[in-house]
Amino acid sequence: MAAQGNAAPVIIKRKKVIAGGGHHGGAWKVAYADFVTAMMAFFMLMWLLNATTEKQRKGIADYFSPTIPLSRVSGGGNGSFGGESVFSEDQVAQNGTGASSVRPTVENQAVGQTGNDPSKDAANKAAFDQAAKKVKEALMGIGGESMITENALRHITTRVTDEGLIVEFYDLVNDPLFEEGTAKPMPITAELVGAVARVFALVGNQVAVNGHVRSSPEVLKVNPSWDLSSSRAMEMRVLLEEAGLDRDRIQRVTGFADHQPAMKNPTALRNNRIEIILLRSAS
Repeated sequence: MAAQGNAAPVIIKRKKVIAGGGHHGGAWKVAYADFVTAMMAFFMLMWLLNATTEKQRKGIADYFSPTIPLSRVSGGGNGSFGGESVFSEDQVAQNGTGASSVRPTVENQAVGQTGNDPSKDAANKAAFDQAAKKVKEALMGIGGESMITENALRHITTRVTDEGLIVEFYDLVNDPLFEEGTAKPMPITAELVGAVARVFALVGNQVAVNGHVRSSPEVLKVNPSWDLSSSRAMEMRVLLEEAGLDRDRIQRVTGFADHQPAMKNPTALRNNRIEIILLRSAS
């Protein structure tokens, strides 16, 4: 008992263990905040693109382009001078009212960067649309002249584009415009071209001729599409002149080979076609 009383006391140390890796800092929070900010900016950009007009978007773009000494006309808004420029026509920003004279009239106003008068452009467009409508009605009206002409009109379709009025001739099954693989026109082709030449005499616009052919179903060593499309377009030019169209009105004759098919299938017969275009520019 005495020996046990003199023994050294036993001390038990308990170490507290903390699970986990401890504190690693807040870098991930910064990255997440940057991501959220970027997404917010993206959605704001998409909203602005959808909610603003073209003029407003150009104004916003000019605001974030401080290196441009003169902002574009469309980006002004209602600031000083009502967004108008007071500089001369030699400067960048012009909307048609600056520095032509003290009190510019419509004839003396600056025409801006393009040199085009919007009012005249609109008038020219309206005049051409009216002329194109007149030509289309006249072309469709010749179908009552004879049964042959009415049958020939099945080869024609018309459409108005930015370039002008396109009168398109295309092959039909068992009724081609040219002999197979050649530029020799069929009789119905000459009849159609004569009708178009008479109708085009109603206006004075210039004319263009485009030739197109379909792709060959076989791979050939020498592709004849370029020569064939060009030859057919040139033959149409000759037929137009023989039908009475002034040769000076023909601005260009182009062969496009098989590079601009009208149908998804490049070998389709419908891709064999000739376009006679009444251009918007008057002679």
